[in-house]
Amino acid sequence: MKVKKPRDAAMTLLDPKNDFVFKKLFAEAPLLLTALINAVRSREPPLAVVEVLNPRIDPEELTGKFIVLDVLAQDARGRRYNLEMQVRQFRAWSARSAYYLARTLTQQLASGDDYRQLQPAIGIHLLDFDLFNAPEYQRQAVWCFELRDRWQPALKLGEELQLNLIELAKADRLGAGEPALAAWVAFLEHWQEESKMQQIDYPPVQQALERIRGLSADEETRRLAFVRERALRDERSELGAARDEGLEEGLAKGLAKGLAKGIAQGEATLLERLLRRRFGPLGDDTLARLDSAAPEQLELWAERVLDAPDLAAVFQVQ
Repeated sequence: MKVKKPRDAAMTLLDPKNDFVFKKLFAEAPLLLTALINAVRSREPPLAVVEVLNPRIDPEELTGKFIVLDVLAQDARGRRYNLEMQVRQFRAWSARSAYYLARTLTQQLASGDDYRQLQPAIGIHLLDFDLFNAPEYQRQAVWCFELRDRWQPALKLGEELQLNLIELAKADRLGAGEPALAAWVAFLEHWQEESKMQQIDYPPVQQALERIRGLSADEETRRLAFVRERALRDERSELGAARDEGLEEGLAKGLAKGLAKGIAQGEATLLERLLRRRFGPLGDDTLARLDSAAPEQLELWAERVLDAPDLAAVFQVQ
């Protein structure tokens, strides 16, 4: 990699939570990757060195929609590790994560191979958002999901599948995890804070910080990181616009279609949301009217929402 020295000491460091930067950081440094895996799986025997199976980053991956740049690695026993830095929460998040973890397992075998050749598939997802927001989950940020029995959770079906999740911001607030994992969380959350980084005496994190400085000084890496960030920003903007348009158009059309099938209760709730968005807070009499309305009446009101000048016009008797 051709590296140019920064012009001054105030150089802005690349964000390791940018999934392109994350992959560059760890896919090209197996020892750091090994240290991160061991920190997440601190209750397991430590790994030696892992081999990265997908070090290449194709140009189309930087601008592709709904793509997460992952790191796929394998240890000396053949166990597969899929690491992802996830900066946005997909609508079908759990389904997508389970699908790719299952692929990490099944891709080990060709047709006719013995199932006994399968080695565990272990997912490690670092989340730049809070996945579990219920009050009872606010004191936990490090999660490990496995195939266990509902009534006898101590009984695990096997080692084949495991998904580790780290909610980074929450973990940082709580100081969650063993010291090594806490150091990695601090690095990913505070990489630009020199005073904070100086307090971390965990060598792998200091080495990662040096790699970030080197990557940040490389003009081509900075350009590609910007390309990736722009693609993610555009994706978020498109999703936001689609949601807004859906409230104005898609929801109203969906209401009419759903109401025709007799799904009155759920569609009344959606109509209430649409009315609030167009006309502001609703009075108790309006809410009661929605709750008691017949499906045909709700359908009529839903069709009027987009064009009605005020709330009264929606419910006007013609």
